[in-house]
Amino acid sequence: MSGRLFAVGDVHGCAAELETLLAALPLATGDTVVFVGDYVDRGPDSARVIELALDMARRTDVRTVCLRGNHEDMCLAYLGGPGHWADAWLDNGGRATLRSWGLDPATPAAEVAAAIPPAHRAFLDGLRRWHVTDAHLVVHAGIRPGRPLDAQDDEELYWIREPFLASTHGLPQTIVFGHTPYRDVFVDLPYKVGIDTGCVYGGMLTCLETTSGRLWQVRRGERHVVERPLPPSRRRA
Repeated sequence: MSGRLFAVGDVHGCAAELETLLAALPLATGDTVVFVGDYVDRGPDSARVIELALDMARRTDVRTVCLRGNHEDMCLAYLGGPGHWADAWLDNGGRATLRSWGLDPATPAAEVAAAIPPAHRAFLDGLRRWHVTDAHLVVHAGIRPGRPLDAQDDEELYWIREPFLASTHGLPQTIVFGHTPYRDVFVDLPYKVGIDTGCVYGGMLTCLETTSGRLWQVRRGERHVVERPLPPSRRRA
């Protein structure tokens, strides 16, 4: 499919805000919606967030790409799948995710794996590492500068911070990423744009349309979406 690219930042269980945001996007046939990951944990309804992402994926007019974030990485490891830092998941918002599935956080991990909705487990298992076009690379956390894309390992793609945030990179694409929350969209063109604006912490849920540089944002607890241009780049000459 050809068309515009809409990238949605970290949701973290903020289902009402995600529903509001998606309803406001001016999607047209051939567009692509990419979620940067971190659907689950901390917020009130991770299960509903997954359902909303699945609803988007059922659309035939718009392509939906769902990436893995570090919180899905922890969750999958906790469930016995491939991932990192399983022991850290409950203390990093996993209890809220279990409650959204109607499960007691004290439930043993093996029982959790058997009890979550099969469609949700298939969703988690099917999350992608990145989405790349000629002009943009969408990834959860970033990349290790100096390495080609096919040499990046999963822990870097889902977890990296300062080595990526503080550096430029040699890839031909502008990297659109989440993972590290900012008060507003982080713009460091032509290298990167950070779209985690901390909705679960009282900030905003953000979507960037990459061609026009337009933003759609909804603040935590609100049902009004603001559309505005991308702010100026922070990079100094």
